[in-house]
Amino acid sequence: MRNIALKLMYNGTAYHGWQMQRTEASVQETLQRGLSMVCGERVRLTGVGRTDAGVHAAGQNAHFDTECRVPADKFAFALNTMLPPDVRVRASMPAAEDFHARFSAKGKEYRYLFYNSPHASAMYRSLTAHVMYPLDAEKMDREARLALGRHDFAPFAASGSVVKDTVREIDDVRVERRGDFVEMRVHGNGFLYNMVRILAGTLIGVGSGKLAEGAIARALESGSRLDLGVTAPPQGLTLMRVDYDADGEGAHKE
Repeated sequence: MRNIALKLMYNGTAYHGWQMQRTEASVQETLQRGLSMVCGERVRLTGVGRTDAGVHAAGQNAHFDTECRVPADKFAFALNTMLPPDVRVRASMPAAEDFHARFSAKGKEYRYLFYNSPHASAMYRSLTAHVMYPLDAEKMDREARLALGRHDFAPFAASGSVVKDTVREIDDVRVERRGDFVEMRVHGNGFLYNMVRILAGTLIGVGSGKLAEGAIARALESGSRLDLGVTAPPQGLTLMRVDYDADGEGAHKE
């Protein structure tokens, strides 16, 4: 039995998130179907996290155990001949026996991308959230930095979240404008369900003047979701990378 790690990218528009669903298409199911064909056995794929419906990934990681003898680096080539064009394996590699895509992860980086123009984009509509009114990116950047550090991010969790420990640490967050695009990047040791989208929605409110600056600080002090903005739509969100020990790829077995 070997442990194989995959680095993945996908456009999540056509999928009901990462996790397998009974009636809806998922990224996990799509990959598992291909792996089972390559390996000639049933394969269970474990991902680093559960991206929501419509959310994308440029650096999702996953692992699986198999007895088939396909060389580890060839899984990427074999799978990509079977997968739909909106899902791709960037690399496949042997992993240490105790490597786990989720539990071995040390940190994640997400990007949220706004298309800030009076008119929506035809070309980037599946990768951005359209905001038609002007956004002050400098004000958004100042506001975002209020989330830096280790905090109880309970007000940033979606309603119905059942996780017991809501303390997380954000060690880098920034907002920059590039033409019509306003980009937020955030890196931390972990994120609650919808946490990044709630952060992005709050920054929309502050950047447009609909929320007073300091909303994040007020929410962290009060613990109230009501101090924050709306949950931003899923299509602007992309999981960019996952950090592991050693060289940052984490799955390599020397």
